[in-house]
Amino acid sequence: MYVGRDMTELSMLPKGEWKKSELAYFHHSLQQIVPYLNAEGQSIHREIVEEIEKRGGLNRGEADYTHGTKPVYD
Repeated sequence: MYVGRDMTELSMLPKGEWKKSELAYFHHSLQQIVPYLNAEGQSIHREIVEEIEKRGGLNRGEADYTHGTKPVYD
């Protein structure tokens, strides 16, 4: 379960100040409902994707004994 700032709080911050886990969680959430998003929702999702790309993506380069290569966002 996601424990963190909600979209209301995050919408008042630039995407550059979001944590990577917040970007990943809301990207995943919005990705599930893309066909139903209005223009504003699509714009928010696009900004999130652009910020993720700017930071080099979500994948970890290598795994260790405490972390896998798949991102965990909840």
